Amino acid sequence: MSNAQPPARALFEPVALGRIELRNRVVMAPMTRSRAGAQDEPTELVVEYYRQRANAGLIVTEGIYPSADGKGYCRTPGLVTRAQVAGWRRVVDAVHNEGGAIVAQIMHCGRVTHVDNKDPDSETVAPSAIRARGDMFTDTKGMQPFSPPRALETEEIPGVVAEFARATELAYDAGFDGVELHCASGYLPAQFLSTGTNQRTDDYGGSLENRLRFPLEVLDAMARIDGAARVGFRICPGNPFNDLSDEDPGETFDAFLRATRDQVPGDLAYCHVIRLHDVPLDNIELARKAWGQPLVVNDSFKLPEAEEVVASGAATAVSFGRAYIGNPDLVRRFREGAELARFDPRKLYTPGPEGFIDYPTLDD
Repeated sequence: MSNAQPPARALFEPVALGRIELRNRVVMAPMTRSRAGAQDEPTELVVEYYRQRANAGLIVTEGIYPSADGKGYCRTPGLVTRAQVAGWRRVVDAVHNEGGAIVAQIMHCGRVTHVDNKDPDSETVAPSAIRARGDMFTDTKGMQPFSPPRALETEEIPGVVAEFARATELAYDAGFDGVELHCASGYLPAQFLSTGTNQRTDDYGGSLENRLRFPLEVLDAMARIDGAARVGFRICPGNPFNDLSDEDPGETFDAFLRATRDQVPGDLAYCHVIRLHDVPLDNIELARKAWGQPLVVNDSFKLPEAEEVVASGAATAVSFGRAYIGNPDLVRRFREGAELARFDPRKLYTPGPEGFIDYPTLDD
């Protein structure tokens, strides 16, 4: 892929997202890579993977589960045990030593899981006992249907909220610059928000206000650990991924964004919004109007468009996912107008270094 464009300027300016200092506005998007160790801890391969990409103004890690119940996919990391915290400390130190910044994305998969990917003592929980349609990969049996979830009891929900707060504490223990709540892709916060997955009749379901309650309580709990200015969140209104559906995602997320701005004490660091293509809902415009605070925008931005969206003030920063897999020195390539390398999709989730830390830089 050629990048024969004039060098971008706005993308390389420093900026602060709350208390998180970025040396440029190129963000590495969170991407599941399935390389965690036997205890779901970051290995030395993971340390090297993030170190190589520390040229980003900010790295958002792959989704990290906050509890055994929250794990969904095989070989994904947690922030629960001391071994996991120690592994993340090595990752954070490696990124900081390269001058980068990094936040931990906290991801509870809820019903998006298969029991073979989880600890045998864990459960599959969701707002309602509605099984997701679709399949997911397991190391034991290959592709398998999603497992049926159990609906959380009302009195259990504060304990789940506390899991997110504890994961935030452990992230800060590991040295992360901040945390990001995953409110997209059909995972637990999005399951509570959406009418297709939340059919509760208590204070956490039914009305729009009630459906907002769980993710707002989670953000509030995370913000109370060390202030809202170290906490971001990620959304993608209208995305049907993992069998998510909502009667009016525009209304739901407009209300959610306004509530995060008005009800969570302090100013959150940023909203990370994923745009959708070929659909009527303009997620970036929705977030700009309803949120009105720092925005990180994502999904298939090319360099000229990324420069334009930042230079115009429509977004504070732009995150790149696939481009960062095959281009560990992405910021340098952008600066120099160099060609972007392609990545091997066959090795996105395979164990080992291939397709993970073996992509060459321009110097190589």
